[in-house]
Amino acid sequence: MNIALNLGKKIVALDHAAIPREALHWAKQGILDTVGVTIAGAEAACTQMVAQMVTVGEAAAPAPGGGLQGGGALLFGFGRRVSALDAALVNGTAAHALDFDDCSNTLGGHPSAPILPGLIALGETRGASGRDVILAYLAGFETETAIAKGVNFHHYEKGWHPTGTLGTFGAAAAAAKLIDLDAERTATALALAVSLASGVKANFGSMAKPLHVGHCARNGLMAALLSEQGFTARPDAFEHRQGFFEVYNGAGTYDPERIGEGWADPFDILDPGLAIKLFPCCASTHPAIDAMLKLRLENDLNAENVAHVVSWTHPRRLAHTNRPDPKEPLDAKFSVQYVLARALLEGRVGIEHFEGGAFNDPDVRRVMERIVAEPHPKAIMEDTKHFFAEVTVTMTGGRTVSAWVDQPVGRGPESPLPPGVLAVKFKNCAGRVLTSEAVGELLSLIEDLDAVSDIRQMTAIIGTGRPKVCARGHFPVEPGQDGYYSRIGNC
Repeated sequence: MNIALNLGKKIVALDHAAIPREALHWAKQGILDTVGVTIAGAEAACTQMVAQMVTVGEAAAPAPGGGLQGGGALLFGFGRRVSALDAALVNGTAAHALDFDDCSNTLGGHPSAPILPGLIALGETRGASGRDVILAYLAGFETETAIAKGVNFHHYEKGWHPTGTLGTFGAAAAAAKLIDLDAERTATALALAVSLASGVKANFGSMAKPLHVGHCARNGLMAALLSEQGFTARPDAFEHRQGFFEVYNGAGTYDPERIGEGWADPFDILDPGLAIKLFPCCASTHPAIDAMLKLRLENDLNAENVAHVVSWTHPRRLAHTNRPDPKEPLDAKFSVQYVLARALLEGRVGIEHFEGGAFNDPDVRRVMERIVAEPHPKAIMEDTKHFFAEVTVTMTGGRTVSAWVDQPVGRGPESPLPPGVLAVKFKNCAGRVLTSEAVGELLSLIEDLDAVSDIRQMTAIIGTGRPKVCARGHFPVEPGQDGYYSRIGNC
């Protein structure tokens, strides 16, 4: 069995005619969401640090018709251009910096952030159409989730960060598809990605986690570009006795036969589907947040009338979210105690709750002391439905109220976001950096991305839609109706 070549043939065979209307719709939803959180993530400290490591590319001027001409690919939110590989690194880091990007049950991680930063950067350098970017995105999505079927959940529970490891294959497949590599060279790109895949869960709650995504976005793109030039790799890099399966998983913990099953029938983006986040924190905390918000609304809960809270989630989810004393903002994104305290106190969990010293707010810390997180006693480790939560609140008068959430709102097509919510999220995220006019124009363009002749029309809006800056180079602080502020707008 040659895993890389088999996947290469499937990637090459995928064409526009094979994309059903529903998959096209969800692809554009994933792209819209990822572009929005990437623009917002440009402000994050980790993105700013990574951006300082790259070399400025040749400036690009607007071209007639809204495209761009000149060298380099855009750094979202920075207004400067660098090489495609550097853009993949920085924009990939930004895409995951807020932990607000989409998720996949199959992958056990975030499917779009590893793919799109390199794909868009490559599309800029090749003048790709929006239609071709969508096809390549779906090829990458299907590839990374296909491999995930063969290695999860052991891969995830062993300690690998699938977004960083398996996402590298998605990035490589998408780039290979966009530049029209044949099956053999696509296979080589995937084999190269075997040696470039990395990312461990020990670094969750730190800047290293979003760097995993920047790293894999760059590495996947590099694998495809090297293969295009004739670079070589072992064709059996997956199944070799010292290959990906044995080294990353180990004997008896993977099933190569599952990798080719059901390829694009249906697309994984449809079943089990794409999960879009409502809150900028670890997805494993989201069902508990939904449960707390439900209880708060129905019982008029507040800091004064709540005596004790117990949050029960799947052990797989609790393993990295039971953090009663977060030490930094990124650590707070993984603390179910912190996000439940925020949900109780404010009825929402927003970007600003993970900025600066917000996680050390005294009122929040007092509430956190009353919150206990436990593994749900009825959880089944083998079950793929593990994004549930049960929250029980004991009030000061002794009354106990509970709420069960089977899966959070937005967790796939079976639990979609209410109409218009994704557009609001996009405006909130992109509006932290771009003007309201640019945000509206960008939203309309991505919603009709399959009709866009050149992906540089999209990046032209992102690159030129920044508000005027002060002498110190900061964005102005202008709170919107939703209450969000620009983190770096402190002139």
